[in-house]
Amino acid sequence: MEMEGADGAAVPPSLADRSRRSSISSTCARSVDVLVYLIDDTMVQLSVDSLMSVTVHELHRIVRDALQLPECAMDVFALWLISPLLDEPSLQFRRNVFFPKRRELQIENEAVLRLLYEEAKFNILEGRYPCDMEDCEQLGALVCRLQLGPYDQDQHTACALKEKLEAFLPAHLCRRGHSLLTALWKRGAKQPAYEQGLLQAYQAVREEAACEEPEALRQHYWVYLQRCHQLPYYGCAFFYGEIDKPAQGFLHRGGRKAVSVAISLEGVYVIDSKEKHVLLGLRFQELSWDHTYPDEEEEHILWLEFDGENEGILVNKLLKIYSKQAELMSGLIEYCLELNAAAEASALENSTLQSPTLPPLASKQRPKLRRQNSVVCSRIQHLATIDYIEDGKEIKRVKPKRTASFFTRQFSHGATSYSAVQAPAESLEQG
Repeated sequence: MEMEGADGAAVPPSLADRSRRSSISSTCARSVDVLVYLIDDTMVQLSVDSLMSVTVHELHRIVRDALQLPECAMDVFALWLISPLLDEPSLQFRRNVFFPKRRELQIENEAVLRLLYEEAKFNILEGRYPCDMEDCEQLGALVCRLQLGPYDQDQHTACALKEKLEAFLPAHLCRRGHSLLTALWKRGAKQPAYEQGLLQAYQAVREEAACEEPEALRQHYWVYLQRCHQLPYYGCAFFYGEIDKPAQGFLHRGGRKAVSVAISLEGVYVIDSKEKHVLLGLRFQELSWDHTYPDEEEEHILWLEFDGENEGILVNKLLKIYSKQAELMSGLIEYCLELNAAAEASALENSTLQSPTLPPLASKQRPKLRRQNSVVCSRIQHLATIDYIEDGKEIKRVKPKRTASFFTRQFSHGATSYSAVQAPAESLEQG
């Protein structure tokens, strides 16, 4: 059983509305109706006897039987409790965070693939999985094919797609491109024709001519999931939090920025909830973490520590994440590390039992070019971090350097003029 959404902002609006209803209601003294929600907004109604004595595994099996899913679904999916306040939580049947991505593409069952596809599509359209426009169009084209069938030039026009654009592309992109404010700001500049790019990608979707429709659907599910696997936060558990904004202006006004924290078996990703891009992405081998209970602040704090640079000096960086879910995040990170350590130990043991073999030939395929402005790339310059170094046994904080004078006016009639204050040679102070 997994838990998510202890804070309302961590739960998408459609789910938050549903989760105000309890998933459990009594029908008689011994039988209880249990509603299990799927990610596509459908639900499965179950009648369970002696609910208090039913284990999670037994309830999971009942859901699998109701959905006619094979035994492999036991590892693929988990039961989640989701609620804005955890008062009347809804029960959801969703992807298991601990199920490895590499095993997804080994699945043959169409029903299991469809559920995985629906969840990935939901997270793309809701902006939970930040995605570049090029990738959004490719993914949206596959959604068009799965929902509308093979491309038909007479039926599937740009105007037809425009009417249902938010069913194929992330809502924040559609709103951003067609808002009145954007139109006024650009003073009549041509708006992005997302439907044209989507239509071209739809036309380019390829499939075998002799392939039957069930097999064609299965192949498109695979392709969609394969593309989503390239996103580092695919399959993560998401939590709500806030971080400090970097100080701006003369008065050093900062404030806070809403973020979502995505955690998986691979690492931790801090995502800007408004701008829908990654602020920080760290593999577990790149970070240290801690969880603290502040006395004077309402929220608990999750601390992330990682290596960085401050004006040419190698430093340790500390990011402070305010969240009521900090303890849950810390616990999940610790559990993921334990699972990884166990998997590594098992792999090492298996390798020693097998006879040595020659290493596989290196692939000659060139790696993809990194998009420097991709939503997936970290934006450390947008973070307000505490920078420090270790000097022997002492911890020293890095001072901000003054590169110019506070004063913009100077006396012009004097023999000399005012010079900017120079930064001191010693740029560190004991923290």
